[in-house]
Amino acid sequence: MTHSDLAWIFPGQGSQSVGMLAELLADSGVVQETFAEASEVLGYDLSQLVRQGPVDQLNQTEHTQPALLVASIAMVRWWRAMDGPEAGHLAGHSLGEYSALVAAGAIAFADAVTLVAFRGQAMAACGLKTGAEVGCMAAILGLDEELLTALCQQASSGDDGQVWVANLNCPGQVVVSGHAAAVSCVTVLAKTAGAKRTVMLDVSVPSHTPLMMPAAESMAQRLSEIEVRNPDRPVWCNTTASMVHNADAVRQALVAQLTLPVQWTLSVRAMADAGVMQTVEMGPGKVLAGLVRRINRSIKVFSGETARTMGRNIESIVGVVI
Repeated sequence: MTHSDLAWIFPGQGSQSVGMLAELLADSGVVQETFAEASEVLGYDLSQLVRQGPVDQLNQTEHTQPALLVASIAMVRWWRAMDGPEAGHLAGHSLGEYSALVAAGAIAFADAVTLVAFRGQAMAACGLKTGAEVGCMAAILGLDEELLTALCQQASSGDDGQVWVANLNCPGQVVVSGHAAAVSCVTVLAKTAGAKRTVMLDVSVPSHTPLMMPAAESMAQRLSEIEVRNPDRPVWCNTTASMVHNADAVRQALVAQLTLPVQWTLSVRAMADAGVMQTVEMGPGKVLAGLVRRINRSIKVFSGETARTMGRNIESIVGVVI
């Protein structure tokens, strides 16, 4: 049964960890089968990498991206096997948009696995071609988008490269991205402007900026080579905070998200306006659940990656003990 007030939300890079989905990987046949299917596509044992690491290999973006996609879809398949309620809306943060589109039937699982592995490689290559310095990202807490946009413009006016607002995660949490020196400059300017905290992220890729254009062009070509179908329910697009309804819009959205900011705050608000009152984070960690709470406290949030917590989530939503 589909719940029109329920959204599944899918995390992006940063939510991965060695040992994620450990219980489900050990005990659930459908989860094991999902990882085995992906491993065959990728040509290496993804479940072993997720179970045992090493962490530096899991954190390489060409491995991180398929690992998170597969973890998310494994959770969706477990949920469906348990007759959990179908979501009326889907949304993913950056990479998570691919998971949302698989769940909506727009992209076949095996195709998505190869796509995100390629996406990771293309993004990593861009990180090495940003110009004078390797790209990086930083989270700025306590300043609004307008001020940070102005600070990015100020930091981009010298010889240290360029920096842009990249992720609008929730009120008071904005991520900037670009050349390393320019990002560092923004963090200094932000502290002077009253930022509560600045955090350099462990990322060497200038995601969601014009510096990712070569990756976007490569992804456009790759996407033209696979079958993309119309989503079977609303999927909310990162870059526009609006729904994508057809295959052409899906392709355009996946290309655009590489070079444009992630509008997560606006996406959550738009889903709330469309009637979403509950969200389940379909993936490891609780990052998106925390962001949703900060954006709209009236939305109930559910997360957790064990059979027990997911079962409780189903019970809470449908009101029936499983």
